[in-house]
Amino acid sequence: MSGEDEFTPHLGRVRDLGNSGGKRFKSQLKRIAKRLAKTARGKRFSGVQIGRGSGAGRASLFRQTSYPKFRMRRVVVKVHIARASQGIGRAAFNAHLKYIQRDGVERDGEGGDLYGPEQDRIDDEAFLSRSERDRHQFRFIVSAEDGHDLQDLKANTRALMAQAEKDLGTRLDWVAVDHHNTGQPHTHIVVRGKDQRGRDLIIARDYLMEGLRERASVLVTERLGPRRDLEIARARERDVSVDRLTRLDRRIAALAKDGRVELRAPSSSGDRFEQSLIRRRLAHLTGLGLAVERTDQSWRLEDAWDERLCQMGLEGDRIREIAAAFSTGDGLDGRVYDPTCENVPIVTGRVMADGPVDELQYRRYLIIDGLDGERWHVSIGEHMPGTLPPRGAIVEISPATVRPRSSDHTIARVATLNGGTYSETLHEAFDPSSNADYRLAHIRRLEALRRAGIVTRESDGTFHIGETYLQSASRYDAIRSGGVKIEVKSWLPPEAQIDRRAPTWLDSIEADGLADGRISKEIAAARLARRAFLEREGLLDSDGRLSPTAGKQLAAEELRAAAARINNKGDFLRMEDGMAMRGVYERPVDLAQGRFALVTRSKEFTLVPWRPELERYRGAEISVKARAGGIEWTVGRAKGIGR
Repeated sequence: MSGEDEFTPHLGRVRDLGNSGGKRFKSQLKRIAKRLAKTARGKRFSGVQIGRGSGAGRASLFRQTSYPKFRMRRVVVKVHIARASQGIGRAAFNAHLKYIQRDGVERDGEGGDLYGPEQDRIDDEAFLSRSERDRHQFRFIVSAEDGHDLQDLKANTRALMAQAEKDLGTRLDWVAVDHHNTGQPHTHIVVRGKDQRGRDLIIARDYLMEGLRERASVLVTERLGPRRDLEIARARERDVSVDRLTRLDRRIAALAKDGRVELRAPSSSGDRFEQSLIRRRLAHLTGLGLAVERTDQSWRLEDAWDERLCQMGLEGDRIREIAAAFSTGDGLDGRVYDPTCENVPIVTGRVMADGPVDELQYRRYLIIDGLDGERWHVSIGEHMPGTLPPRGAIVEISPATVRPRSSDHTIARVATLNGGTYSETLHEAFDPSSNADYRLAHIRRLEALRRAGIVTRESDGTFHIGETYLQSASRYDAIRSGGVKIEVKSWLPPEAQIDRRAPTWLDSIEADGLADGRISKEIAAARLARRAFLEREGLLDSDGRLSPTAGKQLAAEELRAAAARINNKGDFLRMEDGMAMRGVYERPVDLAQGRFALVTRSKEFTLVPWRPELERYRGAEISVKARAGGIEWTVGRAKGIGR
């Protein structure tokens, strides 16, 4: 051989089959592939690997019962994981427990009692005390379709929670309340976010979404027996004429092709019954303007018919809530406040009631009795416990103008300079003068937006900020606020203002432009009674109004009187310009001139104008300082602040 055909063999060791060379090549290939692989971003934690009940959740999908699925009793289980936000965890937990025990939830109209695994009545304070440091809690609503046939909801709930303990492999600390105030009896269950060893309780998503519902269905079926043909038929019959999205509508949506529904000739008695229901449902949708009949066997569905049907159901619920607040029975009356509509009015009125938009979360609504006689249902989004105006308070509702926060602008600028990423280190490089607490506030903002799916976070704490970040963050805030702005005109009801020696909202009606026939007879009568009181007291000026001088004197007098009623907190320290005090924020105090925050320290206390943000820090130490423009406050200790 010569030229290119020549080679010199290099022999290896005896019995060496060349495996080592293959292993080296394989390891090199793996290293290269690892460098080229893209990092998965935005993968949400599901708890599959470490969550309790993962196996039970998957097994529930393949349950073995003696009844076919359509014979099983249907149960709805709603789930919410409530996280304890900084400073308001106990307050939020307490607000939910108070709500589910409210008056009217029992058959006799009384409030519901908390019960547990063995006790029929449990002290909510004891449960709250145990939950003091929990980072989260689980909230469930369990509603069986045939719940009115269950003789004892407590026994059913205890059996369900005992099964859950077996599935999760730990004892659960839970309380529950049965509700009979709606057409469908249901049970609210609150479970602490700790297992029996005091560790954080993590439940797998499979179990929360499927497992618990299947367990509840089996239990109810065992107690009541399988569904009979007549019960199944009646349940489907109820879906024909309701103005909300139903199971029949989902069947219609499955049959529709390009917005058109065509019914084929039935092949059995079961098909004839189902087609009869679908035909009647389509006739009802036609009457609602959501469908058009083309022939005896064909209908055309309007665009977004299902979304409009969902909205009709929500509006019907809201109108019923208005009727319940005014005890008008079936005489439904009222309007839904929609801030997205053109020329939406500014509404001033009295708070008649409040309630949850979602019973598991703290998104709320208000029922307003407008001064012009209109009744309104106003969704106000998420509000911290303790910030809602009480019943009887006078509020002004207007569409909110939501703009990006200053923190969002800062985050966007940092991300723009760093290829769409943000971190505390990048922020510090961008603004070296910023302190750690300031940067931490931005991280908390991003964590909230991450949970809403607006931004994503890497394992090293770096956030990925999209190009539409500012718009998405503003939209997130708008949803949380319900799109409305609430201004409390008076924390006290009008009748409590008539003979109050303080400046009141009744004194400022004319300044608000509400005295020209735009107020109800009750408010007009209260205003006349107020003027008569001021005249007897000699507090009116030559124009028949409360003079500014008299108003200031009355405000100071009311503040002193309120301080005198707080007689167990030491000496009252009235904040004047330049003065400062460090103490614990205890609670709000409602006066005719507004709401004040009670701040105490060892032998002194003060009352300063209240702000909603303070409720995050109830029970915490804050520093307050009086300035000409108002009161400044900071959380914790502030350097150089003294009397």
